[in-house]
Amino acid sequence: MTFNPNSDIGGGRVSRRGRNTGIAVGGGLGVIALFVLSQFLGVDLTGLVGGGGGDPAASDSALTECQTGQDANERIDCRMKGAAASLDAYWQEEAPNVGLDYASPQPIVLFSQGTSTGCGSASSATGPFYCPPDQTIYIDTSFYDQLESQFGAEGGPLAEMYVVAHEWGHHIQNLAGILERAQDGDTGPTSNSVRTELQADCFAGSWAAAASQTVDENGVPFLQPITRDQYAQAIDAAAAVGDDRIQEATQGQVNPHSFTHGSSEQRVNWFETGYEQGAGACDTFSIDGSQL
Repeated sequence: MTFNPNSDIGGGRVSRRGRNTGIAVGGGLGVIALFVLSQFLGVDLTGLVGGGGGDPAASDSALTECQTGQDANERIDCRMKGAAASLDAYWQEEAPNVGLDYASPQPIVLFSQGTSTGCGSASSATGPFYCPPDQTIYIDTSFYDQLESQFGAEGGPLAEMYVVAHEWGHHIQNLAGILERAQDGDTGPTSNSVRTELQADCFAGSWAAAASQTVDENGVPFLQPITRDQYAQAIDAAAAVGDDRIQEATQGQVNPHSFTHGSSEQRVNWFETGYEQGAGACDTFSIDGSQL
């Protein structure tokens, strides 16, 4: 997905964080982060959820050099800032339509190798995640390389922004109280953890469909219409992070009872549901498991 070169992304709230040292899972990762880490390791680590802690926060620096859509087209960190600007504008308009009193998340934190969060310490192995206590999305952008090299995703700008939109979806769930209600520790293809992730995929799809009509303060659309190839890249990214595909890649076998995010097919289906029907169609909790 391509940004309009003259769109204003200066309002996107993203910061770059210097490297922390001594990062360890034992610092108390939040449940959303552990769900992601569980995917990569092929084991359920949600029992490790505990208090905060971890290393003192490293200094953050705003991406002041990222101001236009052209910057977003040229640099991945600026692209994250552009995505943040677009997502914030989209949800400010869309939230009332789904009965939500919207508030922006804290600035997205881009980090390298490891960092401290409101959920404890995190490493690059955690993957992108949303931390409910500090309402912040954390992304080590090397994750995008891993998507391509380890899990076979095609990559591309929209695939990268899909990840941001998915994590933003967790912020929407946090505001709505969904995350707190859904955290029961269960796993499996119809568990609340899977329903949570599929709903976030659906929210990502709803943003993608509206992105070319979402405008900056000057009325310029942030993004150009999605091409067929770009849409295919986003679908491919959703499939690449399905539980079955990740388990097959990391363990050589698939165990549906340990699913926490949903199968590749489910993730694609719910992204498409959001894309075609909007955020109002993203209720994954009131339907029978056979419909997931």
